[in-house]
This record gives sequence, C-alpha cells and structure tokens, in this order.
Amino acid sequence: MDTRINALNHFFSHKDSFLDQLISFVSIPSISTAPENKGDVLRAAEFLVSKMNSIGIKNVKLHPTPGHPIVYGEYLEAGDSQPTILVYGHYDVQPVDPTELWHNDPFSPTVIEDSLFARGSSDMKGQVFACLAAIETILNTDKFPVNLKFIFEGEEEIGSPNLKPFLETHKDLLRSDVALNVDTGMSGKNTPTITYGLRGLSYFEIRVYGPSKDLHSGIYGGVVHNPAQVLIDLISKMHDSEGRVTLPGFYDEVKELSAQERSEFARLNIADEHYQDQTGVPGLWGETGYTPTERIGARPTLEVNGFLSGFTGKGSKTVIPAKAMAKISTRLVPNQKPEKIYHQLVEFMRTHAPETVKWEVEEISTGSPSLSDINLPATRALVTALKEVWGVDPVYKREGGSVPVVADMQEILGIDSVLSGFGLPDDNVHSPNEKLDLPTWYKGIEALIHFFYNVKNA
Repeated sequence: MDTRINALNHFFSHKDSFLDQLISFVSIPSISTAPENKGDVLRAAEFLVSKMNSIGIKNVKLHPTPGHPIVYGEYLEAGDSQPTILVYGHYDVQPVDPTELWHNDPFSPTVIEDSLFARGSSDMKGQVFACLAAIETILNTDKFPVNLKFIFEGEEEIGSPNLKPFLETHKDLLRSDVALNVDTGMSGKNTPTITYGLRGLSYFEIRVYGPSKDLHSGIYGGVVHNPAQVLIDLISKMHDSEGRVTLPGFYDEVKELSAQERSEFARLNIADEHYQDQTGVPGLWGETGYTPTERIGARPTLEVNGFLSGFTGKGSKTVIPAKAMAKISTRLVPNQKPEKIYHQLVEFMRTHAPETVKWEVEEISTGSPSLSDINLPATRALVTALKEVWGVDPVYKREGGSVPVVADMQEILGIDSVLSGFGLPDDNVHSPNEKLDLPTWYKGIEALIHFFYNVKNA
C-alpha cells in the first residue's frame, strides 16, 4: 500500500489543529515596514523556529541581518540519491491601513463561514504553514521521501533588501536542486495554477520642491508655480493615449508575446467582467492591443501608489504647498533591468520638469523579473499532485506580481523554482479584510503531501 495513505489520513484527522496553529501565527503583527513592529517581526520568526524544531527539522537557526532575521533549517535524511528541495517563504505582512475598512481586528483572526480573515492569512503565512503542515504530516507517519532545506525571510513586503546578500554569502548552505515557492496563487477556486513568469519591480519616490515654505494662495497664486500641479502634470505625461508608458526606452528590451503564450493566456478564459467584479470599477483601462490577462501577466506597467502635498485636513486652508511627493512603481517583464528604469525615470524628469521647481528621484526598492522552466521534474511532480486533488489539469500563467527571490535564486544559486500557491483572486491581498479560503487551503496541504512523494526520484 502506498505509504502516503497514512500521511493523508493523519492530515485529515489533524485539520483543526493545523488551523489553530495558523491562527496563532497570523495573530502576530509582523509588519516589516513599521519600526514599531520590529519586535513582532522577530516574534513571527521565533514562531517558525519553534514550529520547525517541534516537527523534527534539523539545524534550525535564526540568522540576523541588518534588518529582519532569516530563518534556516534542513532535513537531509533521504540520502544523496534523492533531490533536495529548498522551501522558500516569507513571514512578514503588509500594513493594515485603512483600519476602518476592516470588519474585524486584522490581527484577531476570525473565521466566517469558510474563510479566515486576518492580515497575512493568504499572503503568505497561510502558504508557509501549508508547507509545514504537509511536511509535519509526512514526518509523523513515514520517512520523508526527499531532502529539505528552508529559507524564510521577514522582508519580502519591503523588497527583500537583505535576502540577496544572504544568498550570496550562503551558497553552500543553500545548495539544492530546486526551490518550492508557494507565494503565487490560483486563478480560481477550482483552477489550480502553475506560475512560470513573474514581473519585476522598480519603486521610486519623486519629490518636487517649490517655495521655501507654504504660501498664501491669494497673494502668490499665479506667480509661484505650484509643486503639486507640477507633479500632477508630470505624472499625467507618464502614459500616452494608448496606455503605454512614456519613459524613454521603457519598451526597448520587452519581448513580444509568442502565439503559444497568447494561446495559454486565452485558456485562462477570464472575462473583463471578472476584473470589474473583483475591483468594483465601472470599466477597465490599459495598454491598447492586449487582453487584461496579458497586461497583468506579461506587459510592463507604471502606477502611482501614493501622492502627498499641501493641506489635506478637514475644512479649507488656501496654500500653495512648498513641496509635493509621489510614490511610483513600475512592474517589469523579462529582459527589462530594474537598474535601467531608474535612469529612464530621471531622464523623463530632466526632459519634462520645468525650471520653476527643483526635483529629485529616490530609488526605494527593486526586483528582477523571471521566467521558470515548466518542464522541470519537480514542476511535473506538482502538476500531478494538483490534478490528484482537484481532478483537473492546472493552468500555466504569468503572474502580475513580483517575487524577486525567484530571479535571485536563478542568478546566485543556479536553481529554478516551482511556483504555485493556494490563495484566491478575491483574498483581498494587501487590502482590508484579507482572507484565506479554508477548503482551498486544506486541499493545498493535501496536494503538497502528494508533491513531496511525487518528487522522489524525479
């Protein structure tokens, strides 16, 4: 009898316990961008250390960095003939603002019907814990079929500034055959998904300075160029009438989609109405000539993530603000280089900014885009596992989000990644009322149990 049956039976009888442990994990407010939560981020790392030790992972260690720590562990009992899987995840979460839109305290996890509402429940504490639950289940019932290494970081939501240096200085420690990364997600509740492409990221802050202090708009209006108006004008010029980004050279290295890739995107069969339902917008917008799924997965973009200037309190105050600031991010596709985007943005500002103001551009974070080989033995093992649980073939997609560690592992460790996950499009990731669909999560754990057996001798 296939020994995985014992593991699956053990999992089915311990589902409630795994949910209780996940609730404890997501109760920790590990917001990596907030200095006041530094201790909470450490507590989340220590939670993982304790959990990994409790299930028998070896050499578990919390590695300090100039920021938040990296958690490492290993289980190398399967022998040299079996592959080594590097399990990646992150334990930090996004801020919770605006708090007034949450139906419950973001860090007081609440189960409503089939969903667990809490910050980090889907992105990505739920996914990390799904891996650990699958591994614990097998270890409690059988000899683990493959070798494992683990790397869990606490800075993914702020661009992973200390992960790449850690990879570079720990190549021998992290030597593996392939990485398992479940930080992407599913196209739908009944549509398991393999992600093979991820967009990169370049994130900036643009600051425009005018007068030395806020000025009375009645006395100086029409004489002093308003920095807010200048920045608004500049941002409006960053797209043309067809939705294309106008930074000089922005598309020079973008590879056009092949007919096969466009066919795969069409297989996703996602109508415009789906995006309207998910976002609440009356209509879609974007680059002419591409479907919404193509724009999200395989075309670069530029977005305004925040804008601040002048008086924003209740009531009125008639000022010309002294300065204006905008947060700008670009999502990049394969062949685009983050380091080039900064120079393109600076060149755009030099060309278009008027001499009536001063300005500066600060690069906040970057991440490279990536493409993964869908024919990896480990990927085929996961495809089989997903089909065993969901009963359908998974779809392949290029994801709109950024997971820079995939490209970093390709470049530094020389390994590719198997990319999937069990979050759903309506999980409100990075938004109020983030949630995790529990039936899908349980199926995900079941699929991971199958995966670790399937990948043996792969």
